[in-house]
Formats: sequence, structure tokens, C-alpha cells
Amino acid sequence: MNARFSNPQTQQWQAMSRDHHLAPFSDYQQLSDAGPRIIVRGDGVYVWDSEGNQILDGMAGLWCAAIGYGRHELADAASAQMKELPFYNTFFMTAHPPVLELARTLAEIAPAGLNQVFFTGSGSEGNDTMLRMVRHYWAIKGQPEKKVIIGRVNGYHGSTLAGASLGGMRGMHDQGGLIPDIVHIPQPYWYGEGGDMSPDAFGIWAAEQLEQKILEIGVDKVAAFIAEPIQGAGGVIIPPESYWPKVREILARYDILFVADEVICGFGRTGEWFGSDYYGNSPDLMTIAKGLTSGYIPMGGLLVSDKVAAVLKQGGDFNHGFTYSGHPVAAAVALENIRILREEEIIERVREQTGPYLQQRLRELLDHPLVGEVRGLGMLGAIELVKDKASRGRYVGKGAGMICRGHCFNNGLVMRAVGDTMIIAPPLVISEVEIDELVSKARLCLDLTLQDLQG
Repeated sequence: MNARFSNPQTQQWQAMSRDHHLAPFSDYQQLSDAGPRIIVRGDGVYVWDSEGNQILDGMAGLWCAAIGYGRHELADAASAQMKELPFYNTFFMTAHPPVLELARTLAEIAPAGLNQVFFTGSGSEGNDTMLRMVRHYWAIKGQPEKKVIIGRVNGYHGSTLAGASLGGMRGMHDQGGLIPDIVHIPQPYWYGEGGDMSPDAFGIWAAEQLEQKILEIGVDKVAAFIAEPIQGAGGVIIPPESYWPKVREILARYDILFVADEVICGFGRTGEWFGSDYYGNSPDLMTIAKGLTSGYIPMGGLLVSDKVAAVLKQGGDFNHGFTYSGHPVAAAVALENIRILREEEIIERVREQTGPYLQQRLRELLDHPLVGEVRGLGMLGAIELVKDKASRGRYVGKGAGMICRGHCFNNGLVMRAVGDTMIIAPPLVISEVEIDELVSKARLCLDLTLQDLQG
């Protein structure tokens, strides 16, 4: 095993990983050779590994630990529900109080008009549900030929067959088995793809690609457009200000359903309850997960507008669902998580205090010779690593992002690499002192990365 891991217990767990565990999104040979870092405990914005190292989790797990680690209220809510009703399904004309209370609560905090919820076990399942529901919706309306869903290149909507198809990740598409009648348009990634255009001009251009694709396919065949308010796994791609108003105009012109994937942006990450609130969008359907339970237990869902729900209720059986749709324990945890977000005014604090402070401190990294752009909103941030700031040229073939990620983990910080873009999404409860620590560690890791690249 790797010499960095000296604890015999760590080595035992790594042997179990090598012999029995196939991890998500992993090069299995590489994982076997190096051995995984074993995370054993979490509290607040920190996690600890089995070697005793304290690590500031700048990614909130996988964008999801909104209220941080160690909140016993969520464990207590799960325990109480397990003792009362550990499981019951929501098939066959049955329901239970936690799922109904959660559905009502979500309708209270969601954008106007999204008053009904189909529960799932994850965001991926939520997008699978969306695909079937949208096509069913148009079939009920007598337009079954409206099947095509438009997504975006480099968008991420999960890794199930439907999720991978809806997303625009080339590495996932290359492994085959995609669902037909799903197409993709360019992403609104000004720094990487805008060339000499101004951000606003590029935002208009990127939005107009939607209209061109609708006309190319035929309005009578396009069912919906799915997009994240801010692309998360694609590299925290924040669209130019001109982008969303133009998209709204196009969708209204052609009566195309709009699906907002809020799995990452939802539950306060932008400083509003949902990214759609921040941008003034009014989705017809909205996928949720992650921050719904702060990741303490798996749960996702699809919020559905009154407009869509009214049609679905005319269509007989919707032959779709999951054993764990609306699981009572998950629902109880989600209710407690939302209570904490509300009563502790965590989202307001992100909007008014810690979000602006994080963005201010991150932008101080622009003076670093390796940093070409810093962008962010609320508790989301991205740092572009470049060789030449003027041309935005990269260190081709050197894996700058992965080098930086390694230095981060070895110096007590989780920061994720998307190509040569470093991204962060810390727990919403991070303090200003902890933000200072995050930025200080990020600068150190940028220094170490630059030394490696120039060495």
C-alpha cells in the first residue's frame, strides 16, 4: 500500500477497497495502486481521515452537506421516524405523514407554481422521472411526436442511462447506450469558449443556439429544454447576464417546457432557495436532491408545475416509480434539514454575509501567476488554471488541475478539479474565519502546483 498511509487500520480498509469495492467515477487500476483516502468522521465544515488528518471540505461532500457535518438533529429525526414507521411505500393509493408534510413544505419554498412533487432516491432518478413525465405529458395532450429533449454540452444530469443521455459529458457518452431523441447545444462558458466576444454578446449567442436547435429539429418534435442554472460538475459555469433572459424569451416563443436541474444549485447554494429564484426563471419542472437532506440520507425529487400536473391528472396511470419514492425516514430528515435552514437563516446569511465574503476573498487569488479567472456566486466558486493569462492558454498535457487537487488533499483542503478548473462548494455554514483558511490553503496549493508545472 501507499507509504503515505501508515495506520494499519487504514491499510486494512484499503485492502477491502482493492478486493471488493468498485467506486464511482474511478480508474480501478489507479485506485487499487494508490489506495483510497479513508474518511472516518465529520464535524461542521471539516472531515478527518483514518490517518488523523483534519481536512476542510471545500466541496461539501458532493455539493450536498449544506448544513455541515455532525448535526445531531437530523440523526434524531431519522431515529424517531425509524422507531415509528421505518418504511412504507407510496404505491397503490397509500401515503404517510412525513412525505405529505415534505411535499407541502417544498411547495412553500419552491418558485411560484411548483406545487406538486414526485419523490425519488436521487437527482439521477429525478431526471429519469422527468424524461418519462415530459413525454407522457405531450402524449396526453395528443402530441406524442414531441419527444426530443434539448440539453447542453458539458451539462450534468446524473449517471443513470437517462441522466447520462440528458447530460453532455463526452466521457460518459463514449461508454455507449444512450437514449435517442436527446440532443445538445453549446454551453454558456464564456471564459473557455467565448473567444473575443464580450460576455453579454456570447451569452446571447449561446442562448440563440437553443432557438436554432428547436428550428432545426422542428417545434412539433421538441418536448423540453433541461439546464442547470449554474453548471456544477461542468466547472461552475456561470452564464453571462444576458443568457437566461434570452433563453426565457425563446422558450416562451415556442411553448417548450423548461426543466431546471437544481440538484446542485437548490437549497441555498446561490444565496436563494433555488438558482431559479436568483435568475428569475420559472421552470415547468425542477429536479432536486443533495441539499434536500444535506446528504445525510439519500433523497431526490421532481417538482412539477400546476400546468403540467393538471394534464398528468387527465392521463390515467403514470407507470413509473421507485420502491423508495418518498421514503418516510428520508422525508423526516429532509423536513428537519429545511427547518434548520429556515430557522437559523442560513440562506440569508449566505446571501448577505458569507457568500459575498467568499467571493471577495477568492478574487484575491487573481494576482497569482497561475490564475486566469476567478468566478463564483454564493457558495460556488471556480479558479481557472492557465499558463498564459492574456491568451488563456493552458499547460497542455500536464494535468494542472489534478496536480493541484493532490496538493489540496495533502494540505488539508478538498478542492475538485474539472480539467484545469478548480472548483469549490463548501457547506453553507462555513464561517468567515474558515473562508480565510480555505483561501489561504488554496493559495499555498496554487504555489505548489506552479512549482511542479515549472520544475
